[in-house]
Amino acid sequence: MHDAARRPVRTAASDTPGSSDTPGSPYVPHVPYFQPHTVTTGEVVPGDLLALSGRDVAADRWFVVTHTVPESPETIRVTLRPPLGGTDREELLARSGDVIVACRRMDVSRIPLVTSSDLDAVGFRDGDRVTTLRVVDPRAEEETYVRRWGGWYRDLENRSEQPLSDDELRELAAGAARTDRLVRHHPRPRRSAGGVVPRRVVVTGLGAITPLGVGVAELWQGLLDGRCGIRELEGEEFAGLPVRIAGTVPVDPAALLPRTQARRMNRAAQFAVLAAREAWRDAGFDVAGTVESGLDPERVGVSVGAILGDASVLVGGDRRLREKGPRAVSPLTTPMCVPSQAASQVSLALRITGEARTVTSACASGTEAIGQAIDRIRYGHVDAVLAGGAEAVVTPAIMASFASMRALSTHGLEEGTSPSRPFAKDRNGFVNGEGAGFLLLEAEEHARARGARIYCEAAGWGLSADAHHMAAPDPSGSGVAVALRRALRDAGAHAVDVVHVNAHATGTVEGDLAEAEAVRGVLGGVVPVTAVKGAVGHLQGAAGGVEAVVTVLTLAEGVIPPTVGCEVVDGAVELDVVRGAPREVGGPGGGVALSNSFGFGGHNAVLALRRWGAGGF
Repeated sequence: MHDAARRPVRTAASDTPGSSDTPGSPYVPHVPYFQPHTVTTGEVVPGDLLALSGRDVAADRWFVVTHTVPESPETIRVTLRPPLGGTDREELLARSGDVIVACRRMDVSRIPLVTSSDLDAVGFRDGDRVTTLRVVDPRAEEETYVRRWGGWYRDLENRSEQPLSDDELRELAAGAARTDRLVRHHPRPRRSAGGVVPRRVVVTGLGAITPLGVGVAELWQGLLDGRCGIRELEGEEFAGLPVRIAGTVPVDPAALLPRTQARRMNRAAQFAVLAAREAWRDAGFDVAGTVESGLDPERVGVSVGAILGDASVLVGGDRRLREKGPRAVSPLTTPMCVPSQAASQVSLALRITGEARTVTSACASGTEAIGQAIDRIRYGHVDAVLAGGAEAVVTPAIMASFASMRALSTHGLEEGTSPSRPFAKDRNGFVNGEGAGFLLLEAEEHARARGARIYCEAAGWGLSADAHHMAAPDPSGSGVAVALRRALRDAGAHAVDVVHVNAHATGTVEGDLAEAEAVRGVLGGVVPVTAVKGAVGHLQGAAGGVEAVVTVLTLAEGVIPPTVGCEVVDGAVELDVVRGAPREVGGPGGGVALSNSFGFGGHNAVLALRRWGAGGF
């Protein structure tokens, strides 16, 4: 506090516009935590927060007095520094002249003496930051620009922002430096050789068996051609059902396996072994197993998502018990009806002893199984994992239950398009399906050491829970949005990096709208979105595995397959749904694609994949 009598500066709180104690100045706005008042220059001491005029107060243009020196009996030379740091300036002021202080004493030693960076001499790299700060305003907030994929962004989560070029950023910074702003360049930190960092995980193999056929080639070509693998259910057991269409695999998987092996597996496990073997072979390994492939069996794992696995085994065992008695029930019924049978059979088929885990989180199971596998590799538990999902629940009881819930599509096959219609205006439910999809995941150095072909990076994943309803999704999409953001954060990515979303999009009215709301909220409505369930139906616990395979191929091939069944997009969806024909993948160098899976009970899982060669920082 100054000892001399203070003359308060009139503020917006105490006067009307046009009034001022400083000639030629507009009214001074109220500064809540200051008490601006007029004093003479002779009363000023180091540490005072000072404005040279009422106009400066109105513009929040303050300086800290760092030094005062009498120049003559009538004048004082005052050294001033911006309160948030910067360069000093000197003012020769009349000793009896008026200045304004804020009744706030500053610690001069803590205010940095710094100059703006000369950006003309800087060679920029992705990951660099440039900050600008209006240092004369104690309340100012720093603006930050981040260089990503050759452009400068203020908000990496705002896809509608147009990035600045290097030259535009330099021009903006030069202008800012001339207007009381401090411009600083913050180079991207160089990685240290010390410390432990998580390993990068890459995809080196793909396998699938779906309603479009056996193998990844059939799946991918079918999607590009816009084919539909949904078909009429035949058999007496389905005759009385209100809905008799499903996405069934067009071949008997048991016929593709040795008979002695097939009879000890349920249908879902048969799918899993076929798809896992394809992914194993696609990655360049010997189908005889780990040892024959030159791998340590203990450094390889299996991670499979399944809801029920194969519901028909338990149903069949119960029927035989009621019809023929206990002796008619096979001893294989129990080991074949557990959801973990798919994981165990894959580990048996390839002699994998590192681990064989099963994830059950409704329709998010396959995606969560892949996410868990990413972490097991990242942190050194294993070096490679076969991860995905397998399901075979096209049974009369399951179909009847879904129909009772009014969850199934009632559109017929004769209508000229798929009964499964993701994001379509006339969608009215999903189509139940079966199949399996697997990725072969490896630590990057493990894949490089053996010269493997790399499809893309499995960059991250995210989970959340709606905590809303036992079956229905939260219509706000808030839980889905959390999973999307967590997947991006785990991948070291931002919204501006996303070039594609493979949507869960089952074709239910509420589910599609909730997902669309979340995608718009996190990414905006400009990211190309596709959904494969119009072609294959909803494969339940296997959906995440199959859709991850498709998302990997989308990045690797640079092509987004169209959404089968979506003739007219629901106006409330407001997303860029790829329809009619395939589309090339565009977007920034970030090259991140998201694969979404959401399940009954509010289980949300999102997988983030990155185009190989795009890198991260």
